[in-house]
Amino acid sequence: MRTPVIAGNWKMNKTVAEAVALASEIKERVAGVENVKVIVCPVFTAVKSVADVLKGSNVKVGAQDMYWETSGAYTGEVSGEMLLEAGAEYVIIGHSERRQYFGETNETVNKKLKKALSIGLKPIVCIGETLADREAGTTEAVVGKQVKEGFVGLTAEEMKGTIIAYEPVWAIGTGKTATAEQAEAVHAFVRNLVAQLWDKETADTVIIQYGGSMKPENVASLLAQPDIDGGLIGGAALKADSFEKLVKF
Repeated sequence: MRTPVIAGNWKMNKTVAEAVALASEIKERVAGVENVKVIVCPVFTAVKSVADVLKGSNVKVGAQDMYWETSGAYTGEVSGEMLLEAGAEYVIIGHSERRQYFGETNETVNKKLKKALSIGLKPIVCIGETLADREAGTTEAVVGKQVKEGFVGLTAEEMKGTIIAYEPVWAIGTGKTATAEQAEAVHAFVRNLVAQLWDKETADTVIIQYGGSMKPENVASLLAQPDIDGGLIGGAALKADSFEKLVKF
């Protein structure tokens, strides 16, 4: 049995003080939850403060991106080693907004993923199609390419330690949501592809989250699907009460 993972991606929201307040409230609200892994991913400037607040709790800390080099002349970038030192255990890689606005490619996703795994950061790697892809009927081709190119070179053990987050780009922050059946179809496709590229044990082990506008209203129907193992949450993660409802689905 795979343990569901509910991860909050706070995106570019919350000052350090606001992030600490939110993390503190979430910690209280989800204390004692054992059947779900809970992660929050604040902005870089708040990672250490949030990690300090959550130390010893059942809520883990992730970052929203990283660079694949340890150090150097890469102005504005943050290394995985820096994130680990700040208290992060997880890191989001290849979010659709990074792909759309900041030139992230399957190749750079692969570099970041390998670096994260090599230093002990647990990666949450995002894949997903645009509305144009969906309407053109190329969802599987696009998502399949992202998996084949983004995860190339990983061993089965490394793959088992990687969380995949399927996020249909057309359902992020748009108010549109894939139906539970639409989401499950892609999750099942991805799991079958992992079985083909690695093996069935790896496919049965790997966590595949859903990342397209999961809310308290639809969480139960989505997580009832056999291949959906939690959620990468955007807007609903910015309020402790709605995030609690997702964790306690």
